[in-house]
Amino acid sequence: MKSFALAALALVAPAHAGLRFGCSSLITTRLDPVVEPGKAPSAHLHHIVGGNAFNATMEGDVGARGTCTTCEMSEDFSNYWTAVLYFKHSNGSYHRVPVVNNAALAAGTKGGMTIYYTQFDFTRDNVKQRPIKAFPPGFRMTVGSPTTSTLDQAKKHVGLRYNCLTTLLNRGAELPDFPTKKCAAGIFAIHHFPACWDGKNLDSPDHQSHMYNTITRDGFTDAPACPASHPVRMPQLTYETVWDTTQFNSMWTEGGGKQPFVWSFEGSSGYGTHADYMFGWKGDSLQRAMDRDNCFYDGCGTITKQAMSVANKCTVKEMVRENIDGWVDRMPGQ
Repeated sequence: MKSFALAALALVAPAHAGLRFGCSSLITTRLDPVVEPGKAPSAHLHHIVGGNAFNATMEGDVGARGTCTTCEMSEDFSNYWTAVLYFKHSNGSYHRVPVVNNAALAAGTKGGMTIYYTQFDFTRDNVKQRPIKAFPPGFRMTVGSPTTSTLDQAKKHVGLRYNCLTTLLNRGAELPDFPTKKCAAGIFAIHHFPACWDGKNLDSPDHQSHMYNTITRDGFTDAPACPASHPVRMPQLTYETVWDTTQFNSMWTEGGGKQPFVWSFEGSSGYGTHADYMFGWKGDSLQRAMDRDNCFYDGCGTITKQAMSVANKCTVKEMVRENIDGWVDRMPGQ
């Protein structure tokens, strides 16, 4: 998505294209129940949103165990997470970059992410010709990899991109690496997940092989037909996160194609961006939404919404006690 103008157009167009809703931040901690189940702490810091069943180990029906969620959709107890962005000062110290909420979300959303489940593309659905199967209980997946280290590798991760925000409504071009100029409204991180499932495995050893990505272009585009090896069409899942880098703009000088931001696993670029998903919708709530052609943005009569003042009361206990705030000599786990 090159600018918010596309979203604004969709809001007034006679189209139904799936769900878009906000989830406030749940916790920032070193846990990763998909890649490092049972390990506390995990290798690096993550920013997590969603249901309160989040823990170091998560098996079975997460939706059945959750009792609250930071998401506007009150039947969504899934968890969504990414690595955490840090500013690296020229003196070698680090400071965590805060998250702020995106544009056009429910009032009261605090930080967090914008979550999409689209059926076809951003402005249409095609449910009568191509049914969408919701993720089953216990399903999980990842996209991207912290080991991605070259521009060519990053370009092949279609849908994992950045925008240098002029405003929340003016995003500019999508980039495969961190912007090398100061961004007036922060850095926008996008994670598009694959939409084709093998129909058998809830996970795979690399947490990605049970899914297949047929998307060849960035943005909210319809994924081409699924292959025989992964024949089941799932919702096209996307995360958007706004990292408020503006408070650090006075602390560095542009030039030489360099920039001062790193993910919480360090690295020397934004190539290693990645995200994790743990399905946790209650019962058949997501399937009901994907079966309808009248779900658009957060308007869907088949799913119950909650005020963000209620969502923001949802919390989980801190399971890894360490300092993640202020200036530090090294990032947690590094």
